[in-house]
Amino acid sequence: MTSSLIRGRPRRAKTRIRARVTHAVLGAVAGVGWLVSPVMTITAPGPVPPAPAGGTGSAGSVASAANAAAPQQDGTSPADLVLPLVAGGAAVVLGGYGYLRRTRRLRSRTTPGTVSVRPPSPAPADSERQARAALVQADDCVRTSREELSFVRERFGEARAEPFAHALRAAETELAAAFAIWRRYEEGVPQEADARRQALVGVIGRCAEAGRRLDAEVPALDRLRGWEQGAGGALEVAEGRFRRLTARTAAAQDTLVRLRQRYPAGDVTGYLEQAKDRLVFATTHLNGARQADDSGDRERAAAHLRAAEGAITQAGVLTGAVEGLADRLRQAAELVPAALTGGEAELAAVRKGAAPTALTAGELHARLVRADGVLAGVRGESTSGAYDPLDALRRITRAVSRLEAGRSGVLDAAASLVAGGSVAAAEEFVSVHRGVVGAGARARLAEAVRSLAVGDAEGADTAARQARADAERDVRSHGTPYAGADGGSAALAGAVLGGILLAEDPAGGPPVGFGGPRTRTRHRFPEPSG
Repeated sequence: MTSSLIRGRPRRAKTRIRARVTHAVLGAVAGVGWLVSPVMTITAPGPVPPAPAGGTGSAGSVASAANAAAPQQDGTSPADLVLPLVAGGAAVVLGGYGYLRRTRRLRSRTTPGTVSVRPPSPAPADSERQARAALVQADDCVRTSREELSFVRERFGEARAEPFAHALRAAETELAAAFAIWRRYEEGVPQEADARRQALVGVIGRCAEAGRRLDAEVPALDRLRGWEQGAGGALEVAEGRFRRLTARTAAAQDTLVRLRQRYPAGDVTGYLEQAKDRLVFATTHLNGARQADDSGDRERAAAHLRAAEGAITQAGVLTGAVEGLADRLRQAAELVPAALTGGEAELAAVRKGAAPTALTAGELHARLVRADGVLAGVRGESTSGAYDPLDALRRITRAVSRLEAGRSGVLDAAASLVAGGSVAAAEEFVSVHRGVVGAGARARLAEAVRSLAVGDAEGADTAARQARADAERDVRSHGTPYAGADGGSAALAGAVLGGILLAEDPAGGPPVGFGGPRTRTRHRFPEPSG
């Protein structure tokens, strides 16, 4: 609603313009009148004094002299014209200035003759770009805050970390709501143009609130970490985690070798190599943090330590992905025989009519035939040697679910295992490539997490696999700027790709940490003194 003050502005502006023009015209008229009056005085005949009665002699001479002098006293000199000329010229100048100023104002307006009350609304494409950028930034802030908070918990315990964990949970809630609005927007809900604009405003606002929640806790977090007193305690925590992770990565290499002998491990191809690159990067920055702390350069020590912590976290994610996949494949292989038996029981119940279904007879027959084929194929694969037990469970559960007759407990467990693995794989990939992953993949991943939380295993699996595919496409389209470089450059490229450092310059920008858009890059490497 437009206020009365705003509505009154154009009218008052027009009134002021008319008043100024009127004043200028009156001034010009007064100046011209003043200029003309002396001329009129010059042309008027002088007064003729009456002749004195019987005036002769000396008295007559005096009168004659006075009469002779009268024309000279009534005459006007050129100096008398200066002031009127100046006044008239000033009036003309003021009038002209007012006219020119009004003309410029009229030309500069968006709509001639009117005053714009509010700026034009951004185009839908611009608003969508802003919303995507806000989602990516807010998601990065939440992820990096979660990473740094893990080091705070390890050093200070859960109780002292709780205020920051509370802020992180609040930010996660806002971000989840923003992603939900965005997904509905992408699906065409709402349909009205005004409502869609408001949806985008809601996305941007929720993301801003998530960042604000994190920004508000940064001063207290930095006081707790004690950067001004030195990074000694935090360095010990990071170095301890680094040593444990180095041993885990070596063990994961042996796990991966054994894994590939029985199952495909495509989801984690190259992960251990990337983990080693992150550890190389962490080694460099742990050394830099130790040296800076010993020399009393607190600012540089904090920046190096945050870079090292980020790399250690991502190396842990990459190593944990190999370990997690091996564990899920083992569980899936153990579950496949029971899932086959449960699936066959479900098909038999449907054929006997013991399991009601809403399908027509023709649809039911076609789906039963397909389910029979899927179960037979999985049974053959499981006895022939190497196969993917997670994919086998996916096919079994989906074939049975198409009958719309419910599922047994073992099939529910199988579907949950498959969906959880897909969500974990997508989450891991986005985390370690977040420097280039866009809003689409992140929104799909958020949808998968929501679906898994409400028990929609099939929906979670589908959304997570799409999120992983979208994220991989983003990485392929971005490329690696340091391809073919030495180990140090490869480690730096991995840090930029993973969002540990922001790519503000070729050598890598500032490390990121706990906080929102305003504070998460507060730790910066100082410029070397000249």
